[in-house]
Amino acid sequence: MKPLIAKAAVCLLITCSAAAPAPAQTRTRRTAPASSQKRKPAAAGSHLDQTRFNTQRLELAGLSKDLTRFLYLYGRLSKDLELTGAQSGAADAANQTKAGLIRSIGDMRDRLDQLEGHFRFEEGLRTPYQTLQGVSASAEQAAQAAGANRFDQAGRILLDVANKLTDVLLEMQ
Repeated sequence: MKPLIAKAAVCLLITCSAAAPAPAQTRTRRTAPASSQKRKPAAAGSHLDQTRFNTQRLELAGLSKDLTRFLYLYGRLSKDLELTGAQSGAADAANQTKAGLIRSIGDMRDRLDQLEGHFRFEEGLRTPYQTLQGVSASAEQAAQAAGANRFDQAGRILLDVANKLTDVLLEMQ
């Protein structure tokens, strides 16, 4: 029964971490009649910059949510792997779960690397990039730690990454 649960959990991890960020909800804007509007419209360039800024913020928020979900599942799986690692009969299932876990961390690292690239080359995101810089390298360290059966250390590294993502979101408000 445990190998079946482990395989199901790995499948869930892979689909959860590889899922594309969900599109943002849209809200309708209510405007006052033209006679009561006294503000001048913003320049087209600033609107475009704000749109890019919001797009990056939404991408960051989606990735942060996915990483948090992943950490929730990771905690349970890492404990199961530590317990089943001592049992000789469950070695095959444990190895499959471990491989899936490392693959999921690698997928998360790739998404973090892509996010870092977006922030690095966007003109108005240099300050948040300084906080974000290095999160993909940290995820790589987590994958290496998990590969060496240091699951607790890998989880702590990923938790630090989640904290950095939250810090960047707070900077961007």
